[in-house]
Amino acid sequence: MRARLALPVALVAAISVTATACQSSSGDGAGSGSKSTSSAASGAADYNPKAYDKLKDGGTYTTAGTFDEQGNPFHVNGTLTASRVWAWYNANAITFSPTGEVQYNPDYFSDVKVSVEGGDQKVVLTINKKAVFNDGTPIDWTAIKATWKANNGSDKAYAAGTTEGYDQITDVARGKDDKQAVITFKGVFPSWPSLFTTFLHPKAAKADNFDKAYVKKARPEWGTGPYTVGKWDTHSGNITFVRNAKWWGRKGKLDKRVYVNLESTAAVNAFKNGQLDYVSAVDAESLKQVKGLKGTEIRSGGSPFQYSLYFNTKSSVLGDKAVRKAIQESVDRSQIAKIQFQGLDYEEPLPGSALLYSFQKGYEDNVSAVLKYGPDRAKKELDAAGWKPGSDGIREKGGKELEVGYTLMGDDPLGKATAGALAAMLKQSGIRLTIEKADQADFSSILSERKFDLFLSGNRSMDPFGARYLCESYCSDRESNLTGAGSPELDKEIRATSDIADPDKQAAAANKVERKALQEYARLPLYSGPSTYSVKKGLANVGATIFHNPLPETVGWEK
Repeated sequence: MRARLALPVALVAAISVTATACQSSSGDGAGSGSKSTSSAASGAADYNPKAYDKLKDGGTYTTAGTFDEQGNPFHVNGTLTASRVWAWYNANAITFSPTGEVQYNPDYFSDVKVSVEGGDQKVVLTINKKAVFNDGTPIDWTAIKATWKANNGSDKAYAAGTTEGYDQITDVARGKDDKQAVITFKGVFPSWPSLFTTFLHPKAAKADNFDKAYVKKARPEWGTGPYTVGKWDTHSGNITFVRNAKWWGRKGKLDKRVYVNLESTAAVNAFKNGQLDYVSAVDAESLKQVKGLKGTEIRSGGSPFQYSLYFNTKSSVLGDKAVRKAIQESVDRSQIAKIQFQGLDYEEPLPGSALLYSFQKGYEDNVSAVLKYGPDRAKKELDAAGWKPGSDGIREKGGKELEVGYTLMGDDPLGKATAGALAAMLKQSGIRLTIEKADQADFSSILSERKFDLFLSGNRSMDPFGARYLCESYCSDRESNLTGAGSPELDKEIRATSDIADPDKQAAAANKVERKALQEYARLPLYSGPSTYSVKKGLANVGATIFHNPLPETVGWEK
């Protein structure tokens, strides 16, 4: 899944992806107001990896964090926050190495077999005989079936985050016994592991529960794993996870895993006072404050985040593609990146795709193939579209000024600086940008109800299969396509890429179609960024992990 970020951009600006040391496109590339830059590091991991037996039993791990309104990560309003909290008291059945290799967790799947018969893929999951949900319900083939049914798009009562891949499954059947699930696909779906990294309790997969049961609530009885909920405080937003007495696998090394609900500035201060064990260095100021603290170390590397400027094509002013294109041509992406990375001693090539990262095989710079930074060209196109400069320089058409809203979440300095820079860039082309402040609590409704003209938000890839998310990002009939752009004809081309069995060929086809989708001028990838943390020394399996999510039982303190 791709989790949308539930934080103001600045709070997560530095927990982003590190790009490779390759060069970006030439100087006329989209938004390159200066010569192309290279990254300071490749997609490197930095998280103090340590084997389970090298960790001591006991201890507490405390960070800033809280639950999000929608705690079901499969839901369309599920966010990165929801996914992270979910992983501490639910199944982590399939994970990935930092660079994206698939890893099966034997505590859930004791055997996995994949075959292709008559052009159709079959996956046989043999489930650990000991595996049970916390309420005593066996984890068996019915959990896999229920997860498929909730996410395959056939029942409109479910607001699933993505149906991609689930909609290619024709059947989930009982195998040799209840502990075996036989999954049959129509055609081949090479990134199938991304569908069952975790799964739902059959009760949680009922339509009403899928939507509402996890809203500001934990459901530990439907969970499983080495930890369960100790305290879930809806008043303070704090969460404590404790060891799960019903767990059959390796026990968690920690006594407690604690989230304390703190804003970023307060989190940095709490870390400096020794109250937190780990904190994100989200900007130059926070990095300066946490660098060199006694008993701590900086861990910096990759993590697959990508931030884009989204255009609401259903809004009155942005329904005109010529206006959208002119805005994109007016945005100097390299300047936006400079604002984000100021003081972090970091550079990266400008992102060329919303699907793959520049350190991944198959990546292509699709943005530069369809868009060139050029305010002068933008002015000519607005002239041609009938938008003429008024006395104050702002363009007019039919007695209406060319005014576009920009929704700004929170009041952090980085977010304000970015909004101010965008306003200045657009003003040069005769477009007035009106900055509309919004409360963080309204994040989900702003997106789901499209209450914005322009909106800057990020995605974090929870798996390495970028081509799988082509439809989620660009299909016109998907709720997850925040822009509403696209057409049935393009949707057909997008969906055709999912039938390509070879991952390399699929990536090549997805790049080709993404270039067409980007010509709707409704989404502009802006930056990724470094992933930088300050961590107490001795804390293992925590930091910049890229695609890797260390299993909860392996997080802890070195002996």
